[in-house]
Amino acid sequence: MKKTIYYWSPCLNKVGTVISTKNSAISIAKYKKNEFNAKLINACGEWDEYKTDLAKHGVDVIDLNIKYFRYLPKTGYIPSRLSYLIIFIFSFFPLLFLLKKEKPDFIIIHLITSLPLFLLQLFSFNTKFILRISGYPKLNIIRKVFWKNVANKLYKITCPTEELLSKLTVSKIFPDKKICFLQDAIINLDNFKSSQMIDFKNYGINNKKVILAVGRLTAQKNFSYLISEFSNFLRKNDNYVLVILGEGEEKNNLLKIVEKNKLTKHVYFLGKVNNVYDFMKSSDVFVLSSLWEELGFVIAEAAINNLFIISSDCPNGPKEFLNYGKNGIIFESNKENSLMHALNEYVKMNNHFEKILNAKKNSRKYTKFNHHKTLVNKILS
Repeated sequence: MKKTIYYWSPCLNKVGTVISTKNSAISIAKYKKNEFNAKLINACGEWDEYKTDLAKHGVDVIDLNIKYFRYLPKTGYIPSRLSYLIIFIFSFFPLLFLLKKEKPDFIIIHLITSLPLFLLQLFSFNTKFILRISGYPKLNIIRKVFWKNVANKLYKITCPTEELLSKLTVSKIFPDKKICFLQDAIINLDNFKSSQMIDFKNYGINNKKVILAVGRLTAQKNFSYLISEFSNFLRKNDNYVLVILGEGEEKNNLLKIVEKNKLTKHVYFLGKVNNVYDFMKSSDVFVLSSLWEELGFVIAEAAINNLFIISSDCPNGPKEFLNYGKNGIIFESNKENSLMHALNEYVKMNNHFEKILNAKKNSRKYTKFNHHKTLVNKILS
């Protein structure tokens, strides 16, 4: 008889967790369809736009509640926390009744984990709860106490990097035997196979080498720092341009910085694109300037597309992915001139091939197939 896995991940924005959750469910449906049913809980309509694609891959979506997702504020610290609170309140009883009635074998919880964990504290379930900890969690007193109180009721705790696993182990919040490393399912091989090089001349970029950056235009991605460092680098390297893919609340501020520094012919914002792999295949070097990342999904995507990678040493995952400098160049996060020196180091290097090859080999660990193997053999067993 098939076992059932529920996924709980109410995402306000299209962050990496969306890709991770979606690809994880698809990997189970694709590679273990005879053993598991994968179902994704749609708390308030946040997964509506993915329903067709998920159904195509054999993943069911369970509508938990009325559809109010479009009315929720998505940006800003306080507005987004208000949205989380609304989802918590409106989902409390529907999620409780769903778990009590359907009795899934497992539930993997990604975001707004406080709700399922709170339910686990109050009630008994036949379901095994798996807590997914990503990003860079602040281990404040409240979170430590809450997690410690529910720790013994959890089946497993997973995290996407060895660095985070080590941090959680040292914290002594959870029993060591319950904490597991589980790499994210990042790489979309269909997108990779269908991608084609684009001509940057179509975007007004002629005879220039391209430094590529990808991500939501938010404070976390630290694009203002990237633009400042690129401006300094440009003084002696005017044959480069900076291309940034993504949208977000920081866009207007970033455009003002570009205009103020007279960089309009050197920095290009191209917004969202259908297949980021097209642009990665056509660029020369990839830069990640984030203040924190769980791994930096775009790093793995850049690596499989043969891009040389330069990344900040932010917690938790980028420097681990780059094997502390063996698979790319690492600079001190947010430090003045640090990224500029890293870019200059890249320009002076005679051979980029070894680091590019090392990163590409590492990126293959983050396919759906390898994710499902770890999940099934080490977490669900």
